[in-house]
Formats: sequence, C-alpha cells, structure tokens
Amino acid sequence: MLYVGKARFRFKYSVLGTTLAVLACTLAILATACHKEPPPVQHPPEVEVVQVSQQDIPTVHEWVGTADGLVNATIRAQVTGYLIKQSYNEGDLVKKGQVLFEIDPRPFKAALDQAEGSLAQMEALFQNARANLSRVKLLASQNALSKKDLDDAVASESSTKAQVLSARAAVENARLNLGFTKITSLIDGMAGIARAQVGDLVGPTVQGGELTTVSTINPIKIYYTINEQAYINFMRSFSSESAGLSAAKKLRIELILGDGTPYPERGKFFAIDRQVDVRTGTLRVAALFPNPTNLLRPGQFVRVRVLLGTRKGALLVPQRSVMELQGSYQVAVVAGDNKVELRAVQPGERVGTLWEVATGLKPGERVIAEGLQKVKQGALVQPRPFDPGYTAPPAGGARPPGSGR
Repeated sequence: MLYVGKARFRFKYSVLGTTLAVLACTLAILATACHKEPPPVQHPPEVEVVQVSQQDIPTVHEWVGTADGLVNATIRAQVTGYLIKQSYNEGDLVKKGQVLFEIDPRPFKAALDQAEGSLAQMEALFQNARANLSRVKLLASQNALSKKDLDDAVASESSTKAQVLSARAAVENARLNLGFTKITSLIDGMAGIARAQVGDLVGPTVQGGELTTVSTINPIKIYYTINEQAYINFMRSFSSESAGLSAAKKLRIELILGDGTPYPERGKFFAIDRQVDVRTGTLRVAALFPNPTNLLRPGQFVRVRVLLGTRKGALLVPQRSVMELQGSYQVAVVAGDNKVELRAVQPGERVGTLWEVATGLKPGERVIAEGLQKVKQGALVQPRPFDPGYTAPPAGGARPPGSGR
C-alpha cells in the first residue's frame, strides 16, 4: 500500500510540473506577442496631376509627302550612235540648250553631204525641165509641136520639181540628225547622274536609252495624298469647286524635314488630281515650295502640315495622360476627395506634347500625368503638381527625405 501511494504521488507531481511548464511557455508567447511592433501604415500612392487647360488651337492636318521636280525632262538620244563626250558635271545646274552629251557626228555628216548632192542633182534636172518647158510652150503656140509634146514637158517639169522638194526634205532631215548628235538640255534645272558612259551605243531604239534627267527644283513640287473624307469635309463648306480651290490656294502649308526640323519656306497649293484612287480612296495633291538653296531634292520624304483654321476653346491634356485600350481611350480624373475616376474620352488633334479631348472632360479638372499604373477606379491617391523631372516613390514605399508629403 505504501508503494502504491508513492506512485500516485509521483504521478500527480509529474502532471503538475508539465502543466506549469505549458503555462510558462504560453505566458512567454503572450508576452512576446504583446511587445510586437504594429504593421506600417500603407499610404495612398503618390501621383502627378495636371489641370485640363482650355485654349484656341490651330486645326492642322499632317500627311507624308514626296518631293518631285516641277518639270522632269528625261534626256534621250534621238539618233543612234556612239557617245564620244559628256559635256556637263553630274549634279550641276544646267541651262536650256546647254550641250550635255555628244554622239560621233561623222556618219551623219556624210549622210548630210550625200543628201545635199542629191538635192543639187535634182535642182539641175528641174532647171533643165523648166527650160525645156519654156521652149515647148513657145513652139506649141506656133503649132510647131503637138499637144502631147507639151503635156510631156509639163509633166517632166512637175516631176523634177517634186524631186527637188523631196531632196530638200532629205537634206533637212540629215541636217537635223547631225544636230541631234549634240544632246542638249530642254529646260533649266539640275542634271542627274549620267546613265550612259562615253563609248556606249545609244539611240531611240537602244534598250535603256535614257541618258540622264534634268529637273526644275526651284520651286519644287511636293506630292501628298488626302483621304476622300477630308476632301469632302473641306469642299462642303464652299458653294462651288472654284471657290474651294481659291480657298485652298490661301492655305498655309509647311514642311517638316526628315530630321524633324521645320523647313524655313512656306508653300502654296498647286493642284489636285482629277480622280480618286479606287485602290486607296485617296486624292493626290501637289504643293509648290521655294527651294533657293536646293535643300529639297526629288524623291525626298517630308511631312506636310496644312493649317486649315483655328478651333476656339479646345480642351487639352498631356498625351501621356491618355490611355488607349482596344481602340477606346480613357483618362484618370482625380476628384476633390482625391479619389480616382477612370473616364472614357474622345481624343482629337495632337498639339505638340498635348492632346485635344473632344468629349469627356471639363476645364480645370485634374488628370493624372504620372503614376497611371498605380491607380484603379475609386482608388485614393496623393496628388502633386506634374513635374517631368520628378520620380514619384512606389505605392506604399518610403518617401524621399525632407519631402514633407
């Protein structure tokens, strides 16, 4: 009995010790939990906003254009022969009538001499026939010759006269061919690089007979295409086509060069094509620009800007404020309680770094220009004025020292 009592006592003591140990551990855990630091406060994301501005803006349309010569004269040989001389510097300005190439003239000089010899022979025959006709007429008047003899003399005189005319035409043709051995420019302009070299056989029937091209480039012509709807919108405001074309000639047309700089000279409307291209639905338009320094060359690509008028009271926001998603556009508006409203808008013309908004905004409203990726509908934000040189901290992150925001 004493043994059993001791065993019970040891068991109770062991259970009590275990309970006390568990209680101590629990108290230690609770004490640690009570002293744990609270989680950091999540601040609303900081964004940069701008106010919707309202101002008058020019109505400008822009197209891609191609420069071309006002007149482009393709220089070809009109007679077949071998080139013996190139008489101009490629890329230089040339005058009308200036010799550019020369073809070996010897065969053509020989042909001219032969034609002149035939002409002399025909003229001699004609003189003889005319003298014979005079004698026959005298004798016929005295009834010394028959009427047939008179008819034969008249026919002979007419035949030799016709031969003289034919020989003279052959001489003129030979003289022209000899003159064509000196190939001249037909216009004043800039000559291109030669397509043929000295020693080549050239001529109107020789493949690749183009020798060079001379283009008038001051003024220079700029071609660009407008769509059919733009043409209809412009012409609809005029009572007649002549009135519309007269207004078109008064439009302010500018060029932007390939490096993005504006061309210093302004152009004017020149012509519009007679028909719409059925493949593209566009009309070809030509404008003329002064080109005193020959900065513009045929084939050069430029951007054509046409000022059509001024739109009053347009609403403008930075282009970076407008988000595009599957063909629709929206901006993030920050209300007075600093909550975000994603609003659908209809953008219009671009003006520098700004974008006109046709519908969806009011003047003075605040839109987010920096930090769009941090916000969603109804989110609370911390707005600050838009500063292109400032980088806002990430959402919930630390702020820059001394910001006071």
